[in-house]
Amino acid sequence: MLEFGAAASTALDHTDAVDEVVPPLLERLGGTPDLVVCFFSMEHAPAASGIALSLSERLGTSNIVGCTAQAVIGGRRELEGVPGLSVWVARLPGVEVRPFALQVVQVSDGYGVTGWPNFDPDVRSTVVLLADGFSFPTDRFLERLNEEQPGLPVIGGMASGGEEPGQNRLLLRTDALQAGAVGVALDGPVEVRTVVSQGCRPIGSPYAVTRGDGNVVEELGGQPAVERLRQLVSKLTPKEQVLARGGLHVGQVIDEHKAEFGRGDFLIRGLVGADPDTGAIAVGDAVELGQTLQFHVRDADAADEDLRVLLDPVPDWNPRGVLLFSCNGRGRRFFGQPDHDAGQVARATGDVPLAGFFAQGELGPVGKRNFVHGYTASLAVFCEPSDPSMAVFEAAEAARIPVAPPASQPPVELPEEPPEPDGTPEPDGTPEPV
Repeated sequence: MLEFGAAASTALDHTDAVDEVVPPLLERLGGTPDLVVCFFSMEHAPAASGIALSLSERLGTSNIVGCTAQAVIGGRRELEGVPGLSVWVARLPGVEVRPFALQVVQVSDGYGVTGWPNFDPDVRSTVVLLADGFSFPTDRFLERLNEEQPGLPVIGGMASGGEEPGQNRLLLRTDALQAGAVGVALDGPVEVRTVVSQGCRPIGSPYAVTRGDGNVVEELGGQPAVERLRQLVSKLTPKEQVLARGGLHVGQVIDEHKAEFGRGDFLIRGLVGADPDTGAIAVGDAVELGQTLQFHVRDADAADEDLRVLLDPVPDWNPRGVLLFSCNGRGRRFFGQPDHDAGQVARATGDVPLAGFFAQGELGPVGKRNFVHGYTASLAVFCEPSDPSMAVFEAAEAARIPVAPPASQPPVELPEEPPEPDGTPEPDGTPEPV
């Protein structure tokens, strides 16, 4: 049986914080964990390696991953504006737990990524990934992963809290890293289901892209895209028109094989421009001819509704533990109240052990493809396997081709240039909140 525990502390001194979280974790788990996931605020960043070493010694395992956070989440609490350490532990009988680190390296015609583990296509697998946006090209890496290992779910978040390169910290076992990405591959009998709530509500009707190129959409359903937009805005309620003037978003259907589309079927990206002369609109990501699009609006009410609706089926999953990756654009300032996301998740899961953090970008699958999101709450919900032969997301039929050989072999080559050492975090493809 799967067992989980979680504990959090607001102590300013990292040794005091570790002293607070370890006893309840051991009491809850009743033994040595197979995996430790740790999030800590920037007050604890200088002591990152010390935190990892202390947790390893006192919990009895070196299977540790973690990262810095603008704010951490523990149980029903979102610890904003205070020092925070949140630790989540798991006992996973029969599951192979494989922590790893990814680094960007130069190759003959560009750059590549080393450290990605191999996966057995006959074994259920899930990846939890934590990345530094200043130094790791997460968007492009996930694009390559979607192509070469379709159906392999990746859930996680971008380290936050650091304001310039080298300030974030990533934990791998007892080491603290300043760049790249860390993660853990989980292979075997644990079912990890996901909820990816992008905080938007659909408006109007969906239309297929009938003319366009790249991120420019010239026609939707046979009419100029701007004309479709005008028709939509004219039919909106006064409140929706205010939201639309503040900033519209575009939902892109990822899995076109469904008979109808609802929440969770769209990848949300920003509407970044419209040209009345040509009738075209520009979207914050590339679109394909024939792809279904639908306009969306985002505000606190829409985000609250979206999360509630997507959490409705979760009690029936018999959840045992949860990791929550919430955007640092959400929280108290966005919702006007504390603990919004954590509280909703706790209610839906029956207060199972929950930990997480406010991320610089959130990772999670939409339509069986992995993406970096913005202003999103992305959840990894750990459940007893309902059917050991069923892969996560019913993806057993998807052939998984390794993205990378072992680290001693040539790295995964990616197009374009990696982020510059003095660059900014990877963009999430969405505009600033309004």
